[in-house]
Amino acid sequence: MGVTGGIGSGKSTVCRIFQSLGVPVYDADTWAKWLIEHDPEVKSGILQLFGTEAYDASGAYQRAWVAGIVFQDASKLAALNALVHPAVERHSSAWHNEQAQNGAPYTIKEAALMIESGSYRHLDYLIVVSAPESVRIERVMRRDGATEEQVRARINKQMPEAERLKHADWVIHNDGQQLLIPQVWQAHRKLTGLNTFVPKK
Repeated sequence: MGVTGGIGSGKSTVCRIFQSLGVPVYDADTWAKWLIEHDPEVKSGILQLFGTEAYDASGAYQRAWVAGIVFQDASKLAALNALVHPAVERHSSAWHNEQAQNGAPYTIKEAALMIESGSYRHLDYLIVVSAPESVRIERVMRRDGATEEQVRARINKQMPEAERLKHADWVIHNDGQQLLIPQVWQAHRKLTGLNTFVPKK
């Protein structure tokens, strides 16, 4: 099961609720950072793309330095994603299989760019966490100490909400008006087979 949503939508909060129900959650963004520093194939590809300055003497990835390059060069960003996304997919697949062998009825993969990367196609179902843009902006401003203009610029670089919702099998509304826990509990009941869940796609 995938969980995604735009910046400030609250997908991590939704995933924490699933975790409290005993569902294993794979945080793709966190694991991507780990793989960049620990996966030999990914490291080798990044060194070929950006040179030795991509890592410091201790092997720590120079995220800000690389970001400064890919922000100016879309082809370099595409090449970086072509290294990292498949590595995350391989790693998450192995992780899911391990959780399934340990008896988990289902697992969740959380990622910001799940639709954009195409990784949602490897999942059985997709939850999109949705919230009005004004609510998302307020949340990110409060969380990151960013200005409204900075948050809007980040939102405008992401997939439009309407397009994201087209891919959803299930939508969880995190607008501050509808309670999250009952929505997550309903999805969990269906996914554990207490009700029949027929995906839209």
